[in-house]
Amino acid sequence: MTERRDELAGNLAKVEERIAAACAAAGRRREEVTLIVVTKTYPADDVRILSELGVRHVAENRDQDAAPKAAACSDLPLSWHFVGQLQTNKARSVVGYADVVQSVDRVKLVTALSKEAVRAGREVGCLIQVALDAPERPAGSGGVGERGGVSPGSVEELAAAVAAAEGLRLDGLMTVAPLTGEYAGRQRAAFQRLMDLSTDLRRTHPAANMVSAGMSADLEEAVAAGATHVRVGTAVLGVRARLG
Repeated sequence: MTERRDELAGNLAKVEERIAAACAAAGRRREEVTLIVVTKTYPADDVRILSELGVRHVAENRDQDAAPKAAACSDLPLSWHFVGQLQTNKARSVVGYADVVQSVDRVKLVTALSKEAVRAGREVGCLIQVALDAPERPAGSGGVGERGGVSPGSVEELAAAVAAAEGLRLDGLMTVAPLTGEYAGRQRAAFQRLMDLSTDLRRTHPAANMVSAGMSADLEEAVAAGATHVRVGTAVLGVRARLG
C-alpha cells in the first residue's frame, strides 16, 4: 500500500504541476481550476489514498462500479461526479451518491433525476453534456454525439428543463474532445466552442458557470480555453487494464 501511495502521490504532483503551468501560461489563478480524478476501474483503496493526498473530487462512469465504491468511501470528504452515459433506470442509484451528474443529455433523464432527487431529499448538480461531434442542429434534436451529449443548438432547451426541475441544480456544461467531425484533433478549438456556449448559457442562467473539459492528454488546452474543471484519470492512476 505504501508503494501505491507513493506512486499516486508522485503522479498527482506531476498533474498538479501541469495544471499550475497551464494556468500560468493562460494568465489564470491556479484556484480557478478544480481537478476531478476519474477513478473508474480502480478500487476503493485507491480512492481512500487519493483522499488522504488531498483530492476532493472523484468521478465514475458506471453505476455498477460507482455505487459500491461510493458506499465504501462514504466516510471521506469527497464530491462524487458521474460522467458516463446514464440510463434512466439507474437514476435512483446514481442520485444516492452523486453530487454532480455531468452527462445530462435528454429531458427524459432530467425527469428521472428530478424524481429521485426529490424522493431522496437531495439537490443534485447537473451539467449539460455537449456533443461537439454533432452538427449545429436546432433545439429538440436530442442526444446526437457518438459519446453522448446534445448538439449545441439543444443546450438552451435542455438547460431550461434542468433549471425548472425540482431537486436539480443547473451547474454548467461538459464536453469530451470529439474524435470525429469538425473539431476532431482540434481540442483547443473544441474547448473554446464550449466556452462560447457557456457564455451564452450564463446570460440566462448566471450561476451555471461550471465548465468541465479536458482529460489526461489535453488538460492544458482546456485550461487555456477557460475550463473550470478538468477530469484526469490515467495521468494520476496509471494506464487502465483493458476490460474484457
